[in-house]
Amino acid sequence: MADPVAHLTEKLVVRQLARTADWQICEFTCSAGINDRPFEEQHDGFTIAAVLEGVFTYRSGTGRELLHPGALLLGNHGRCFECGHDHSNGDRCISINYRPDFFAEIATSVAGSSRFRFPTGMLPQKQMLALHLAGLETITHGMSLQSPEEIAITLAEAVLSTVSDKPLAHREVAARDERRIAASIRYIEERYRDPLELSELADVAHMSKYHFLRTFRCVTGSTPYQYLLSVRMRQAAIALTVSPANIADVAYEMGFGDLSTFNERFRRVYCAGPSEFRAKNRRRQE
Repeated sequence: MADPVAHLTEKLVVRQLARTADWQICEFTCSAGINDRPFEEQHDGFTIAAVLEGVFTYRSGTGRELLHPGALLLGNHGRCFECGHDHSNGDRCISINYRPDFFAEIATSVAGSSRFRFPTGMLPQKQMLALHLAGLETITHGMSLQSPEEIAITLAEAVLSTVSDKPLAHREVAARDERRIAASIRYIEERYRDPLELSELADVAHMSKYHFLRTFRCVTGSTPYQYLLSVRMRQAAIALTVSPANIADVAYEMGFGDLSTFNERFRRVYCAGPSEFRAKNRRRQE
């Protein structure tokens, strides 16, 4: 008899996109078809997976669901599940797997319980989640306006808020936490050229990563990564105006490792490419 595990491996390609000790994001491309029998697996951690292509069935402890593009697959830690292609061949998903204690921290804040479990195996397409799903898919293109870690956290918050029917509420920020966020802002302003990670900024603020991200958003209205990008864009605009350095040098000096990414982000912010922006500002100075 053929080994079903080996068979599954042949039909499934996994590409890791990003990870930390608390979560990982992977792209799963499955070529299984209607003649392939489902194979039972087990969730190691909590899972939120966006279905990008294909239609397949998902059976878990919460029931049987038909997954489709735009839907979210939800999985609880330690629960067995199986996926099958009863109606079509293949699928592609981007999955975020959360370590149980990290997921519990988010669930405590959003759903009110560290013991929260998904009551369903699927969320259908919802307009309120569309932006989060778009952000998740842009990771594969390297063009996201949020870091992968911020996307992982904000998607978990949005999903937990939806399934627990508890909207995310504004909260007051304690003076001590304001001081900590101020310290992290100064740190970003001084080191914006460096590849700053969420964990590094949280350490500066002496907070857990999730508490830091939530508090930073409350104080500044943006995520740490969005704030970092805004600083880099502002400094790039200044450099293009006052410095004769070529555009590539400016991009790399501001912490961008890819010129095309810099050009795209700059155009999105200033509604003009770097060359056009520089030319316009120099004409104004003449």
